[in-house]
Amino acid sequence: MNALKQCPVCGSDQLVPEVLSAKDFLVSGEVFNIARCNSCGFLFTNPRPEDEKLGEYYQSTDYISHSETKKGMVNKLYLMARRYTLRRKVKIVARNTTGKRLLDIGCGVGAFPFEAKQRGFDVLGIEPEESARSIAEEKYGVNVLPVPEFIQIPDASRDAITLWHVLEHVEDIDFYWKNFSRILSAGGTLVVAVPNPESPDAVYYRGNWAAYDVPRHLYHFRKDDLRFLAKKYDFTLRQILPMKLDAYYISMLSEKNTTGKSRLISSFFKGWRFNAKARRNNNYSSLIYILKKNN
Repeated sequence: MNALKQCPVCGSDQLVPEVLSAKDFLVSGEVFNIARCNSCGFLFTNPRPEDEKLGEYYQSTDYISHSETKKGMVNKLYLMARRYTLRRKVKIVARNTTGKRLLDIGCGVGAFPFEAKQRGFDVLGIEPEESARSIAEEKYGVNVLPVPEFIQIPDASRDAITLWHVLEHVEDIDFYWKNFSRILSAGGTLVVAVPNPESPDAVYYRGNWAAYDVPRHLYHFRKDDLRFLAKKYDFTLRQILPMKLDAYYISMLSEKNTTGKSRLISSFFKGWRFNAKARRNNNYSSLIYILKKNN
């Protein structure tokens, strides 16, 4: 296991080793600690598997972003909801950029890049998983690069970069943010969607909250963390938007983590209550951050 000695965001060595423990319900059944930086408050999985071992924790047919499986009620509901969310995501990007050159990092099987292509975007994808890249290229006709080729993308060559539930997976935050700035054109748009550990459902389910998804989720971003990163890398945070459907999906998974059963009806009403509570301060289960490059 790899134990970080410093905060990945602010660099402080003042860490609380365990504020919460969460179980890997998807693959290994192992329990992982979530640490907190005493300086900036950032939450991160620590220790975490070594780089060469981390890929093993993605080897599950239930890891739906890397497959198109319709087996099981949860997967069917996910794919139904995805049709709506894909259109909304493309509209969000279109409203916030005038250019059409789009880079989607962590594109999975290519559903979002394909939808964006249908709306006139020139889309390039980045995806680490070979099987997902194959689906993206063969089924959707999306141009997808493996992660090592990310650094070869030319400077100022993209008008927008999107990461839909991806930033929490990348190990080197500094590397990615520096490259966001390098690849984006002047005034370019960065769209980041991440789970929100301050949401009502996160508070309710605690270590059973499905969006902790340890150890695949290495980091657990609050609003303050995105504000800090925006300032550090010379971006302006323009807007924070909710992902309301996530409360229902995450509640279904979290109920199964807690009780061993999906409990669809109970999950639906809990998701509705979590969204109602989140309206008070825009603390929804997942949030979309719209950022602009300053130069």
